[in-house]
Amino acid sequence: MEVGNAQFNGKLVIFSAPSGAGKTTIVKRLLAEIPGLEFSVSAASRHKRPGETDGKDYYFIPVDEFKKKIENDEFLEWEEVYENNFYGTLKSEVQRIWALGHHVIFDVDVIGGLNIKHYYGDRALAIFVMPPSVEELEKRLRNRSTESEEDLKRRIEKARYELTFARQFDKIIVNDDLEKAVKEAKELVNEFLDK
Repeated sequence: MEVGNAQFNGKLVIFSAPSGAGKTTIVKRLLAEIPGLEFSVSAASRHKRPGETDGKDYYFIPVDEFKKKIENDEFLEWEEVYENNFYGTLKSEVQRIWALGHHVIFDVDVIGGLNIKHYYGDRALAIFVMPPSVEELEKRLRNRSTESEEDLKRRIEKARYELTFARQFDKIIVNDDLEKAVKEAKELVNEFLDK
């Protein structure tokens, strides 16, 4: 791909983890500290919540249109979280970011992360953020106080399942100390982008 007069070899950095492992915090820090990275905005079929901006928080797409885009193979990955509640990554989002001459960084669920890695192969670095333990993860989720006991149990079960995929990622970062995890992530990403 050409950007200006120079050839641009766009890359992708994928961060995946169970909910509460700290991937979003790490991604935000990397966006602030590594020039040339741009966040991939996901698509969602749900309605916009107060304070959310279309194209910044998500691309809000009505369910019927979302399903059409799935049929037309416009997604790198997608998931139906609940009935008619879809989330996914549009192929056009990667092209948009590469056209700006930037590398793409993703904050996606575990299966989505593996799908993106599979699609792009060596152009992508897939990093799994591992909580120190399932008990610590549960403690972090409880401290958020954002969900019911039932939702919490569902998240913990999902986390146990997602942890079984960790070894399929290129790298694993254990987030038992946020500053150490950010430093490790930054080193891995810079090394990958400099290749």
